[in-house]
Amino acid sequence: MSKVQEKCLVYNFIIAFYAIGVSLMAFFNVQIVKKYINGKFIKYKSRMVTNGMKTISLLNLKGGVAKSFTSLNMAYELWRRGNRVLLWDNDKQGNLSKAFGRYEAEQTAPTARILSGDWQNPVELIQATDYEGIDIITANLSLFGAAWNLVREGETDMTERYRRFLKAGINNQTGDSICESYDYCIIDNPPDIGINVVNALVVTDEVIVPVKIDENALEGLDIVAEQIEDAKTLNPSLTLKGVLITIYQNTDGEAAGLEWLRQEWDSAESKHYRQYKVLGRIRYSAKVAENSFVKKPIYEYSPCCGAAQDYKHFVTSYTGIGR
Repeated sequence: MSKVQEKCLVYNFIIAFYAIGVSLMAFFNVQIVKKYINGKFIKYKSRMVTNGMKTISLLNLKGGVAKSFTSLNMAYELWRRGNRVLLWDNDKQGNLSKAFGRYEAEQTAPTARILSGDWQNPVELIQATDYEGIDIITANLSLFGAAWNLVREGETDMTERYRRFLKAGINNQTGDSICESYDYCIIDNPPDIGINVVNALVVTDEVIVPVKIDENALEGLDIVAEQIEDAKTLNPSLTLKGVLITIYQNTDGEAAGLEWLRQEWDSAESKHYRQYKVLGRIRYSAKVAENSFVKKPIYEYSPCCGAAQDYKHFVTSYTGIGR
């Protein structure tokens, strides 16, 4: 073999080795990029949380607008994107607790104990669900008594009970708190503004208002907005993120109502200008009623139905991360 041929062979070897190295670097970089999205590593186990926990309250003064159902399915969709989610049932009816099969009528519920200050270690009040990565703080009718007693006693820290719980060290240690253990906390609130809801607003980052479009679609929205403004004295970072249209049927009346809401958001002359942004639309589906008996996220029960697809698209839009 001539010296020229030897040099060519060496050059070809170097080029091939370099190409393999570049390919390997590209492969591992892609894997890192896939896992590191929006400032956090996307994993189902051993997560690294870098941004802290975002707390979202679902709130409307009207009942029957799918607050609990939205809480359940929003949590599921966030979990499917690799997030750890803490669900907090803040309604004495306990519908969210029932949806996950964690409702206990005879016990003093964890949410009531948090409101009363009757707890030592925060982890003892959090239950795992059947989905590894979704945990829940449950409620029942005992929450009514806890709220009544707290207001009657007039404790000076009665609006700080939920904040104290979330900031408490796990296992009485000074290290990680509940806030550092999850990516999202979703609070399912009752259709009123009691002391438990005030406590929820104190720890909330964003409020989402589920709305069913009918002749009273905006009933209570102005009051919710006023309560949020009042709560900002206790939590300046609290914001009204917008409204989520639920149980939507594409009739002429509902289509007109949806368009009106969007126009109110865009019109500088409206008193609701930039106040009630429409975040998404969840279509009515008969599968939702069927699903109440099987107690599953709607996507697992009927992934092709309109409601399942709409919750999936809503969370993609909300987080900027698809699946």
